[in-house]
Amino acid sequence: MSVTLEKSWRAILEPEFSKPYMSDLRNFLKAEQAQYQVFPPNKLIFNAFNHTPFHEVKAVILGQDPYHNVGQAHGLSFSVQPGIAIPPSLKNMYIELSNDIPGFKIPTHGTLTKWADQGVLLLNAVLTVRAHMAASHQKKGWEIFTDTVIKELSQRTEGIVFILWGNYAKQKTKLIDASKHLIITSAHPSPLSAHNGFFGSKPFSKTNAYLIKQGKAPIDWQL
Repeated sequence: MSVTLEKSWRAILEPEFSKPYMSDLRNFLKAEQAQYQVFPPNKLIFNAFNHTPFHEVKAVILGQDPYHNVGQAHGLSFSVQPGIAIPPSLKNMYIELSNDIPGFKIPTHGTLTKWADQGVLLLNAVLTVRAHMAASHQKKGWEIFTDTVIKELSQRTEGIVFILWGNYAKQKTKLIDASKHLIITSAHPSPLSAHNGFFGSKPFSKTNAYLIKQGKAPIDWQL
């Protein structure tokens, strides 16, 4: 695992890379990559951080782990690489956007880089996955790393919107100081749960209203 990490994140997260859990994680990944395809490719594992520097983070959308089919994952939660079919959860996010943000037109692609470049940290709790095996890299160390990311954002900044969809993401609420930040929770946009509270939750307009109140530029959600 070669680490290319944007300088503001590196300054904060550098201590993590010398901890025992990260050494174990590196060894695990090396063994996995020797036997299987692992997504995303090494150069894209930390893509979310490289698109969204620490002090530019306005919102965090937390996913669980990367897409596990060929060509999909590129280090941004819920996003797929250009030319790849839009996954079901993202389709539902687009439906909610079209009902939540006036004038939003549903895109024909699933690449969310434009959001990341505006300050939306598209963070997965687990940053790698074995091909065709969802959740295969859970509990190997990534969660320690990404929990640290959330805690550092909570402690060192103010006025970030944390968007936590589904029970897995909602568990991260305990890492966030709600007196300094906005936490938005709802059901997950997955087809299995979107009708149980995701549709109609208006997370995107709520995010922008809060950012404006904080004196920050809102996110242009149109892709």
